[in-house]
Amino acid sequence: MLSFDLFLPAFMAVKNGFLLTILITIASFALGQLLALPIALALTSERKSIRAPFSTYTFLVRGSPLLVQLFIIYYGLGQIDAVRHSIFWPLLRNPVYCAILAIGLNSAAYAGELIAGAIRQLPAGQWEAGKALGLHHRILLIKVILPQAYRAILPALGNELILVMKGSTLASAVTVMEMTGAARVFVAKTYAPFETFLIAGTCYLLMGAVFGRIFRAIEAKVAIPGR
Repeated sequence: MLSFDLFLPAFMAVKNGFLLTILITIASFALGQLLALPIALALTSERKSIRAPFSTYTFLVRGSPLLVQLFIIYYGLGQIDAVRHSIFWPLLRNPVYCAILAIGLNSAAYAGELIAGAIRQLPAGQWEAGKALGLHHRILLIKVILPQAYRAILPALGNELILVMKGSTLASAVTVMEMTGAARVFVAKTYAPFETFLIAGTCYLLMGAVFGRIFRAIEAKVAIPGR
């Protein structure tokens, strides 16, 4: 039986994980974008020895479930002695950092393929013209190629941010008390899944709407006038 009296307590319980959800989403997306660019440049390299490892990485990450990747990082890496005795162990034994790492690495594979695809779609004449003008390869990338590539994939990157937000719900599988984790704990106490997850779903929907508006504003800001 639906109980409206539980909506406020459910909201207060879910609210406790709201900031953590925001943190995981933004940190994971930022990590993914940081790694996506070098991945994309490697994928578009003319040298097979550079392309092959990164192609394998994106194939493995995009072809396996994010939850499995999260379990491998949180539960699997701790079984390796070298990892437990490394300087990274204080971070890797923390479930929040593991969630950010797993979701960020997953996002990097998808975003890297997006950027690589956008670079491949640019006319080859732009590379040739830049070289003819004596532009260094790095300057050509920064000033000519990448601005066009990122402008073309901005809507897709906005979608990727939404997917990262949805992926953050899996962090509760490794004891992280973000919104979904907090909702599950509240449901275990009250046996009111409908009210609780309705509130949680509404919060995620509002977050997605805000992220979407932010990216649409960025698209409008960088759009070419007249297009």
